[in-house]
Formats: sequence, structure tokens, C-alpha cells
Amino acid sequence: MNRRAPKPISQGLVYLGISMLTVIVLYPVMVILKKAFEPGRNFATSVSPVPTEFSLEHFENLLSSANSSGDLLFLRYAWNSTLVALATTIVGLCLACTAAYALSRFRFAGRRFGIATFLAVQMFPGTLLLMPLYVILHKLGLLNSLLGLVLVYATTAIPFCVWTLKGYFDSLPKELEEAARLDGASSFKIFYMIMLPLAKPGLAVTGLFSFMTAWNEFILASTFLTDDSAYTLPVLLKSSVGQYSADWGLFAAGAILTSLPVMALFYFLQRYLVGGLTAGSVKG
Repeated sequence: MNRRAPKPISQGLVYLGISMLTVIVLYPVMVILKKAFEPGRNFATSVSPVPTEFSLEHFENLLSSANSSGDLLFLRYAWNSTLVALATTIVGLCLACTAAYALSRFRFAGRRFGIATFLAVQMFPGTLLLMPLYVILHKLGLLNSLLGLVLVYATTAIPFCVWTLKGYFDSLPKELEEAARLDGASSFKIFYMIMLPLAKPGLAVTGLFSFMTAWNEFILASTFLTDDSAYTLPVLLKSSVGQYSADWGLFAAGAILTSLPVMALFYFLQRYLVGGLTAGSVKG
């Protein structure tokens, strides 16, 4: 039997509901855009997301502000954030890939305990680990350094990445590995040449999570970094909003520029975020 075609009224209600939800989700973003391009430090009392005046004043002030040494603060902090985020992503992916593959494919003593430990670590908030991490970094001499910050971010990102990749490796067919072993391939060659290319969607998700964790984090960076030359972009944004004064225009402009790399990364990885690359790889 042929299904009935949806009625125009039902379609109209669906489209209306989707449009209303889209406006609700995008309204805060539009308000930030309005404040970034509208002159003045304070938010306007109007709820309209359309700016009454247009100016690039906040972006100019943000990009031209410099420290006593003459270094442009935004570019300096953007460079620090880029180094930290990329290093955290590389460390997280390298360690999570091997750990997740081992937990997915091999059976060894302590495997279940290791999986449970990774799950338990994710239950604790990052702020709970501030004191022990501070003591560890102090003993290692890594306080106020980007290397120490990378290690801290990696400890919070790796458990999630391992769990995500383990679930993806579990979904890959084992027949591919068995066929490769019959052809004489070693375990490392199977992992590097066969499983990793098939796991691109999982790698994209875990890499994006690791990058965003390091790029957007503020509390740990402001705690472990005391030298203003080592600050990251979230710390710079917080400095525009103080206890007694707040430059919301500068904050909005900084928030927009800070979000651009993450948006670009989402756009670049969108084709990998959709699964199904292994569909049909094994004949029935």
C-alpha cells in the first residue's frame, strides 16, 4: 500500500516548529554578533539582534592591544592556544588509538579493570583534580609552562578518547584482520594499514574533542599559568570582564575570533563525522 502524502498543514507546522527552534538556538549567537559589531562597552537594552550602528572598533582594539614588550596579545595568546590544542590532540590520538585497539581486540590480565578505570576517571570533574595536578606539575618543574598544560589536558581527554575509539574498533569486522593474518601481515601492520584507515570517523570525533578540550578550557589554564606571556585565549577573554568593569564589546569580538578555528575544524572534518565507511567491506 502506498503511504499517504503528508498534508500541507502538517508540513507547515513541522517547518514552523523547526524554524522557531532554529531562531531560539541562534538568538544568543546573534546577540554576540550584534555586540561585537556595535560600538560601546555595555549591552544595549534592546532585545533586537540587529545592531543599530556598525563598527569594527572592538576588533581593532582586540587585535592592536600589546604588552609592555610590544607583543600583540591576541596573536600571542592565539599562538599559545594553537600549540597547546594541537599538541593535546596529537598526544591524545596517539595514546588513545593504541590503548583503544588493545582493549578492543586483545584479551589480557587487567583488561576489565583498565576499562572500568577509564570509565571511573570520567566521573570526576576537572576541578577536583586541580590540587593533585598542581602538586605533580610543581614536582616536575612544569608549572607555568605550555608543556605542563598539554600533559594536564591530555589526562582529561584520553579517557574519553579511549572509550570512543574502543567502541568504534569493536564495530569493525574482525574478518578483515583474520584475512590479513592469513596473508602474513603482522599485528602492527594490521593496525596501521587496515584498522586506522577504517577508523577515520572515530579518529575525527576524538581528535575534535581533544582539540576543543584544550582550546576552550579556562580554569586549569588560569590556575597553572602565572606568566601573562604563556596565557591562552580563554584567559584573555576573561580579562575583559572584571569584577568592577566589563568590556562586553571586546569580549564578544574575542569570542567570535576564538570560535573561528573550531568552526573551521568542524567544517573540515564533517565528511568523517558521518559513519558508514566500512559498509560493504565484508561480503556476506
